[in-house]
Amino acid sequence: MKIRAGYEIAFDCVQPTPMLLMLSVHPSREPDLISPDQISVDPPVPLTSYVDTFGNTCTRVTAPAGRVTFRNDFLINDTGLPDRAVPEARQLPVEELPDDVLIFLLGSRYCDTDRLADLAWATFGNHPKGWPLVQAIVAYAHDRITFGYEHASATRTAYEGHSEGRGVCRDFAHLAVTLCRCMNIPARYCTGYLGDIGVPKDPAPMDFSAWFEAYLDGEWYTFDARHNKPRIGRIVMARGRDATDVAISTNFGPTTLVTFDVVTDEVG
Repeated sequence: MKIRAGYEIAFDCVQPTPMLLMLSVHPSREPDLISPDQISVDPPVPLTSYVDTFGNTCTRVTAPAGRVTFRNDFLINDTGLPDRAVPEARQLPVEELPDDVLIFLLGSRYCDTDRLADLAWATFGNHPKGWPLVQAIVAYAHDRITFGYEHASATRTAYEGHSEGRGVCRDFAHLAVTLCRCMNIPARYCTGYLGDIGVPKDPAPMDFSAWFEAYLDGEWYTFDARHNKPRIGRIVMARGRDATDVAISTNFGPTTLVTFDVVTDEVG
């Protein structure tokens, strides 16, 4: 299956503003690209890139004063298969976990494990471990939070999302990640493209999506607390501890977002 994906994102800057962008396809998906995943910027200014400590491609730019627009449009191959389900995948004891996944057991900016640990153990302490436990957490987060774009908040933590019972896809992911970590399951936050492929078309404007991955039986598996069902056509852009590590843009100065259009469509 081929997917066309891309975006047009514009900011108004009151002065020259350094920016850090995380808009590239994750290096793990680069072999699937049919056409280049290349950021264009108007007006033309230099772009440089590097790979961060989580393995994500980051782009640095100093946006000039005025309006700056970033665009991308590419084709990528996809298996066309839904997220993999392995119900027998077991939970590894903490002492058997690789060193590099331990960071995904710790609390982070939006995943306040210290405030949800008692709830997690009271709710899931007697639940079978491994895949069934992660799926129970996904279902809990899915039922706990009501989705709505009007509920978006850049500062809401997992605990606050649980208390308020509302949010957007990042809040579903933060809550599920936090509860997994509380139950000693490494979990990491993911962001990327997720079009309406194999499901009814959502009339709301397309956006980037958030989901998470849990580490079971020596592998990372995809879970989605907002949708609570396997989906087709995910294109991961970045992974990290929470939304802090994978922000689409980090602006080191005042800016105003004026355009945000995302496209993810099956081709043919």
